[in-house]
Amino acid sequence: MIRQQEVDQLFKSNAFLLAAKENGGISYEDGGTYISQPIQVEDHSSSTQMTTGYEALDLGVNSIYKDAKYEYAYYQQPILISGKEERLNSGERAIIKILDGKVKNVMRHLKTDINKQILAGGQARFSDLNSLNGVASTTGFLENVATGSQTNTVGGIDKALYQDTYGWQNQRATIGGAFSTDGLAALDQVYADVAGVGLGMAQAVIASKAGFRNYKRAIQANERYISQKSLDAGVMSLAFAGSKMILDIDMPTNNGVGTDEFTFYLLNFEGIKLCIHKDADFSMTDFESFPGYDIRGARLELMAQLTASHLGSQAVIVDGDTW
Repeated sequence: MIRQQEVDQLFKSNAFLLAAKENGGISYEDGGTYISQPIQVEDHSSSTQMTTGYEALDLGVNSIYKDAKYEYAYYQQPILISGKEERLNSGERAIIKILDGKVKNVMRHLKTDINKQILAGGQARFSDLNSLNGVASTTGFLENVATGSQTNTVGGIDKALYQDTYGWQNQRATIGGAFSTDGLAALDQVYADVAGVGLGMAQAVIASKAGFRNYKRAIQANERYISQKSLDAGVMSLAFAGSKMILDIDMPTNNGVGTDEFTFYLLNFEGIKLCIHKDADFSMTDFESFPGYDIRGARLELMAQLTASHLGSQAVIVDGDTW
């Protein structure tokens, strides 16, 4: 029971996981050595203009799909109770209370690490899990580079080989350190860019603390709040063009890389998924004794990977943390 409650809370209190769960961005897999996501990289065929009706039809065709491949990241974290703890807290209720506290503690740390890795990267113990941050890592999904000039490798596929026509390069805008004059214009720009590449509007906007504050200040006179249901989840949210804007303190600043703080991610979960193995979905094993030690323990397990199939429907807005 406590494990399920903590998993539910993990999804509610984490900006990316909350947005993904609400918009179909979580998928469950049965297994396999890797997760395959087909992406469209070419047009299947070309049209032939029939002026007289006797022109030869161009029968040249291309294979339109290429597989992006992602290996699972696999994590275990122990939950232990010593014989001494059990004896000092005799009684089933007392022992359950101790174990509940330990499960909550493990879940909190797991939530923090997963959240930071997905949004910002750079978490040594979670380095096998992909990140949205394409500045901190050359395998990060979203780069602070104009569409058409991006060079990261995602799912084993070099973004430089495929331009924005096929949706393998993300949208990007800069606010230039002046949110009061350029912030809303940058949001409008990338929102329109995302909407124009085939998968529809952005479903969620994840904002840095300063970016959220600046947006709130910019729309103060016409502030648009989201539903009471979302407020009850404990996540501070506003609305932008029909999409939920969620504050998250783990948005990357990319220190030492100039004006690379990521102020907003605009995400469409048709093109980005967190794939979780159905048998290692924050699962907890039974408690068992360890030979040679006066302890019992269980393991919390997660096997998952952040995957992308369409990056043109995603966007990053940088350098908007200053009003």
